[in-house]
Amino acid sequence: MGFRVGLTYNVKSEVVLKPGDPPDMNAELDHEDTVKHIEQALRDNGHEVVRLGGARRFIEHAATLNVDIVFNIAEGYEGRNRESQVPILLEMLRIPFVGADGLTLGLTLDKVLTKKVLIAEGIPTPRFVESTDPEKLWSADLTYPLIVKLRCEGSSKGLSEKSLVNTPEELKRQVQWLAETYKGALIFVEEFIEGQEFTVAVIGNEHPEIYPVVQVALDGQTDLGRKFFTWAYLRAGADYVCPAPIPEALGKRMQELALRTYQAVDCRDFGRVDFRTDRKGRPYVLEINPLPSLSSEDVFAFIGKTRGLTHHQLINRILDTALIRYGLKANDEARSLSATPSR
Repeated sequence: MGFRVGLTYNVKSEVVLKPGDPPDMNAELDHEDTVKHIEQALRDNGHEVVRLGGARRFIEHAATLNVDIVFNIAEGYEGRNRESQVPILLEMLRIPFVGADGLTLGLTLDKVLTKKVLIAEGIPTPRFVESTDPEKLWSADLTYPLIVKLRCEGSSKGLSEKSLVNTPEELKRQVQWLAETYKGALIFVEEFIEGQEFTVAVIGNEHPEIYPVVQVALDGQTDLGRKFFTWAYLRAGADYVCPAPIPEALGKRMQELALRTYQAVDCRDFGRVDFRTDRKGRPYVLEINPLPSLSSEDVFAFIGKTRGLTHHQLINRILDTALIRYGLKANDEARSLSATPSR
């Protein structure tokens, strides 16, 4: 049986850069091709798809909305609650939707609040300092090298080679540059983990399926050392190695931490957890993304192959997970969602 599925999204063309805007202003927004890809995947599975756009457009049509469920990939605009805008509207209208609710999306967009939850749960994450007083950042009791980040952004916004700092002087310059370039943005500093980078995808709710660890390769290298994902790599594209050629014990450890992180922030339906491992092979959770990219060139396009699924099938699996959660679809597929991490 097909459903009438609303599709909420924000695309890059919605943002027209003005003089003085940072070049990665629209980095978080999706390409039109991604929206088309999701739309076609759902239609191929017998669903009717209604494009709803972002929160502002959604509000205009809310009174006449007639959908069974909404597949939400909208990033929103303005402020650290931007990802929560569409889910909160949907909750108010009592419309089922795919993915995390507004509370989880607001929490996880704020990297500092996320790290505080991870620390409380005993999940390893790099040591950090956050303060609205720059002087406290300069005197932070952290071990160099450090990395300077925007607190409430994703998609590597604000990150460049200059984000990695080795001295208090470099730290000052980078913090000041971020503050001037991204007006009013919150900034934090964390210890940089030299080594390798990985990501782990999770799909499911009561019995989440933890997918094989994916390794990130930059410039053809998997031993990244001091290299890290920046906006420049986001534009050029990164390489993914799936499953990652790592010891079984390390893979299982990251899958375990991914599941604990996913559950600690009440993620729903799907999400992705990013890691760095140090020179001793110890994994640290950098962040969790409960609204990860579903681009055909991103991680979710690769992990499906490890389960014999096409990208279209994986997108429908995510939708089915939400339909089951709402009781709109029988739980026949629940048996296939294993809570046991597998490589």
